[in-house]
Parts: sequence; C-alpha cells; structure tokens
Amino acid sequence: MYAVIKTGGKQYRVAANDKILIEKLEGAAGDRVNFTEVLMVSNGGTVDIGAPFLAGATVVGEIEKQARGPHIIIFKKRRRKHYRRRNGHRQDLTSVTITEILTGGAKPSANAKAKPEAKVEAKLDAAVAAAPVAEATAAETKPKKAPAKPRKPKTEKE
Repeated sequence: MYAVIKTGGKQYRVAANDKILIEKLEGAAGDRVNFTEVLMVSNGGTVDIGAPFLAGATVVGEIEKQARGPHIIIFKKRRRKHYRRRNGHRQDLTSVTITEILTGGAKPSANAKAKPEAKVEAKLDAAVAAAPVAEATAAETKPKKAPAKPRKPKTEKE
C-alpha cells in the first residue's frame, strides 16, 4: 500500500515505514504529523485518485528530527560588466517517518507513539543546547601580539 501526498509545494510517494525529507514542519522530534492532502492511494490492485484530494484519506507520520540541507552557493555573473554576486542558502528540512496510511476517515492508532530513542536524543540535544557557554572567548585565549614598531620613511638614493 502506498500513497501520494502533497506537502511543502511538492509531491511524495510514500509507504509505511518510509523516511522522507520534506520542507520544515513545526514540531519537535517524536511529534506526530497528519498529512491530509492525499492525492492518490493504492491498496493492492485498487487505485483511488482524488480530484484534487481524497476525502477521508490521511497519512500519519512521526517527526524524527529537524535538520538543514546542504549549503548551496548562488553565483551570478555578467561578463565584461564587472557584475558578480555571491550568495549562499541552506534549506530547513524535517525528517519524517511514515507510520500509517489511512482511508475512509479512519483514525490513527494509539500505538503510533514516539519511540523512546527519539525522546532520549531530543533530551540530549536540549541538554547540549542549554549547557552554559564558556565565558572565555577565542579572542581572550589567544596570546596578544606586541604592537608593531613604526617604520622609518624610505629616502630617495642620490
């Protein structure tokens, strides 16, 4: 059984236990997400297609983690015009594990809860983020250089 869902302006073909990276969704690791914009569901030999969405169909997923995509460099140049622009971008992404595909208005099962490992990792990440930052900065730990000596002006040779 698989479904085609729409989220973040894109369409994804998903099945149970699939892991997908999608545009950022609000929520923490272990939270459940319901995707109600289901375009198509295939169950064995039957295929149900929505116009545009299937009524009563829902795909349930669980947020694994919030992450960021790779760093992309945008470089624009117009030759012979001395025009160059360099810009970078990292997209915020959410990793989601699909738990169930529901049709006919069925409700998500109660056993689709957050895994204990995900909660432990989330607590660990929160503890690391809340840890006090060392008061000494990198500038304070480096030895200071002596001020440069003034140079004598160069004279012309005659």
